[in-house]
Amino acid sequence: MAGDINKVVLAYSGGLDTSIILRWLQETYNCEVVTFTADLGQGEELEPAREKAEMMGIKEIYIEDLREEFVRDYVFPMFRANALYEGTYLLGTSIARPLIAKRQIEIAREVGADAVSHGATGKGNDQVRFELGYYACNPDIKIIAPWREWDLHSRTHLIEYAEQHQIPVPKDKRGESPFSQDANLLHISSEGKILEDPWQEPDYDLILTRMVTPMAAPDHPTEITIDFEAGDPIAVNGEKLSPASLLAKLNDLGGANGVGAIDIVENRFVGMKSRGVYETPGGTVLFHARRAMESLTLDRGAAHQKDDLMPRYAELIYNGFWFAPEREMLQVAIDKANERVTGTVRLKLYKGNVIITGRKSPHSLYDEDVVTFEEDTVYDQRDAEGFIRLNALRLRLGNKISI
Repeated sequence: MAGDINKVVLAYSGGLDTSIILRWLQETYNCEVVTFTADLGQGEELEPAREKAEMMGIKEIYIEDLREEFVRDYVFPMFRANALYEGTYLLGTSIARPLIAKRQIEIAREVGADAVSHGATGKGNDQVRFELGYYACNPDIKIIAPWREWDLHSRTHLIEYAEQHQIPVPKDKRGESPFSQDANLLHISSEGKILEDPWQEPDYDLILTRMVTPMAAPDHPTEITIDFEAGDPIAVNGEKLSPASLLAKLNDLGGANGVGAIDIVENRFVGMKSRGVYETPGGTVLFHARRAMESLTLDRGAAHQKDDLMPRYAELIYNGFWFAPEREMLQVAIDKANERVTGTVRLKLYKGNVIITGRKSPHSLYDEDVVTFEEDTVYDQRDAEGFIRLNALRLRLGNKISI
């Protein structure tokens, strides 16, 4: 099998694990390795990844800023659905994988590679998300998943391998890491080690990097406005921003006010439960603001239909089916519903809370003349009697039969 691989594109972070994978690919498959590092807003300097790849003899190195594409073409379409996995998770890691997978396949075509590789373990969801994305973009691609092949199954083994192959091991990697983190512009996830016991309270002072705790947030609220157009946010406090800049702005505002940290136990696609702490400050603010905007502009039937579709849509993304035809079908319906979701939402951020204080839209379906408790001439309250009697008919008939 090793002889079948001539060139492989590796999703490369520059960290210890993917540096070990890089050398392992060279040794095991005797192949040329191309590294691809995606800037999705993880907040890290990426040039060290280039330097480390060069040090390890890599000739073709791709480091690309994909932040705008990530937010515009992946995060925002997902948010139009108000997607929540199992009612709590805003899918921050899940939505990043299809973009990385797509670009890896594109690079593989550009450089003539016959395989791609990733650093996801054999227990998690990411291996599924990456590989479903690979196959969707190139059905014939060869995939190398080192964690399912090699015998380096402990931190000690990894460090020993690194030392044997002159791969620098940072001092903070020699001890057991207290938890594992994955970051992009939408969220930061923390899982494993000290977080594996679901009864153990997380040490938020140790874990959180993008936000303060609600207890440490200011004692006064921050008031902001968000403008929407066709379901997507376009401005904060009246300032028009690009998708990535807007999400970064909301991260700053939400994070400073302790908004967006959750501690959840979720059901992984592979069958096990996992516990994690996720911080999604900007996404949490955006989620609540979008719901407020929709409440004013969506017809009841359309709004309820969207809510019915959402769990299935969220599950598809969580499980790695971003490129599946059923997700694309749902997206068409979701985008259609968002055509008139345009206007402004006003809200306050205060100690972990997102408080909606106002909303307005040129497409508002809210009619003060109809809903007023004062005297009006547009609604005949006597009409309600027939409405109620018709809706009660089956209940009355059923009760007679049961008696």
